Amino acid sequence: MPETPQKPGRVIVISGPSGAGKTSICEALLAGDPHMVWSVSATTRPCRGAECSGRNYEFITREEFERRKSAGEFLETAEYVGHLYGTPLKPVRDALAAGRDVLMEIEVQGGQQVFQKMPESIRIFVLPPNMESLKARLAGRRTESAEQLERRLARADGEIGFARDCGCYGYFVVNDVLDETVAEIREIIRKEKATKAP
Repeated sequence: MPETPQKPGRVIVISGPSGAGKTSICEALLAGDPHMVWSVSATTRPCRGAECSGRNYEFITREEFERRKSAGEFLETAEYVGHLYGTPLKPVRDALAAGRDVLMEIEVQGGQQVFQKMPESIRIFVLPPNMESLKARLAGRRTESAEQLERRLARADGEIGFARDCGCYGYFVVNDVLDETVAEIREIIRKEKATKAP
């Protein structure tokens, strides 16, 4: 019998303001699905704490980032709080061709670019329960000054407004209880893959 053609994977975009819990959500999604792979973004920002280059991010210089961007090596790029971020295109294409779903945690600017280039992608925006809880989460990191914290909160407010207005995100999920949020997102992905195959 002829082999069944490999069904291509889907790109799953998780966006949301800093402190909304995107990383914890992505870690849980990956842990629960062996067919899902993580898209490691390249960034010019410094490595934080226990982060590992090649696993959390690929940490590169601004010069290297600009070179790759000019060469068309990114699916999307964005600038956030003075640092550049981008999704390398080749690993995404390779994973999709192998039938793997690709999970990416990116800013709203990047989400809009992915929507334009891959409208079949599944795009989810994660919201905090409220701005007070977001401020508490950010402050709890103890990685930034009070001024940087205020900048992040102002940026978060703008990102939420942009995400609601741009029409790029098909789903908005409030992350109050992590396990419930992850279950809701898994159900969104399951339904999308069942009813809107590319």
